[in-house]
Amino acid sequence: MTRPTSSQEHATLPRRRPQRRNAIARIALAGAALALGSGLGGLAHAQQWPSKPIRFVVNFPPGGAADVIARAVAAPLGERLGQSVIVENRGGANGNIGGDVVAKAPNDGYTFLMSSAGVSSINPQLYKSMPFDPAKDLLPVAAAARVLVFLETRSTLPVNNFKEFIAYLKANPGKLSFGTPGNGSSPHLAAEMLKGMTGTYAIHVPYRGAAPALTDLLANQIDFMFDPGPGLQQVRAGKLKLLAIGSMKRTPLFPEVPTLDELGLKGFDADSLFGFYAPAGTSPEIVKRVNNEINSILRSSAVSQRVADLGGEVAPMTPAEFADRIAKDSVRFGKLIKERGITAE
Repeated sequence: MTRPTSSQEHATLPRRRPQRRNAIARIALAGAALALGSGLGGLAHAQQWPSKPIRFVVNFPPGGAADVIARAVAAPLGERLGQSVIVENRGGANGNIGGDVVAKAPNDGYTFLMSSAGVSSINPQLYKSMPFDPAKDLLPVAAAARVLVFLETRSTLPVNNFKEFIAYLKANPGKLSFGTPGNGSSPHLAAEMLKGMTGTYAIHVPYRGAAPALTDLLANQIDFMFDPGPGLQQVRAGKLKLLAIGSMKRTPLFPEVPTLDELGLKGFDADSLFGFYAPAGTSPEIVKRVNNEINSILRSSAVSQRVADLGGEVAPMTPAEFADRIAKDSVRFGKLIKERGITAE
């Protein structure tokens, strides 16, 4: 075989280089297409969502404020999204059990947590260890309602107003008991705040939710509680005594009932915020859609009235506003937890 001359070698090179450049271009184009496809995957998923039923995990038992709010929102949300919304109660450990279920659920937009903000603002300060990290594993989606707490006593307690109640507490140190939805719940913190500001002592009886505590209060098994709303119908029926409101302002439901701040406990504020969370990593498009839909639902007369029946008020917010409120509550309640030495273990 005759070896090509130098000029022949140079003549063949231009024909090979375009082929190589074209191959590299094809590889680069394929890579860009793959990257673009990956980037649009989440958006495409969000556009197809929802294609099956959605689950609301309520981390407290049926009958409490979280359960009532979740069920009030579930039906209209299902109608708007074209899929049923199922409410599942997973109470216990001051909301940690239900919180853990959602924290470890797939972040595909089909599982949400309905909880008091205490699951992320209070619990980390109460428990030495938790099965999940609310700050990392849960994503604030939509605030739902500001829930007040109402100081109520059993009907047979020999007091008729707050002044008489405190006098009776002081005359019977350690003889009265109060129920709460659990250690570290906002009603528990409200009672601890009351004890600290009045120099009184009563025995704490924690329950697995507000509803069972209310049942025992009606049965005269405990003496008083800070009710997050479900017991107000029993107040109207004369089966419980409402002495004061643990908020900075009165409620239109009972305009004649004073706040504890008005009664001399300056700055007494035990309000809590309830809202919806999603597993971390849930698509921003899905979070935005759910936030918009829930905010619209909260402004409807039916849902706002249902929340008002609890003595609360709807609180539509953006996810960022909800997260900011959680952070502020963490500071507000954290100070009380430290001062009173409150733990859940």
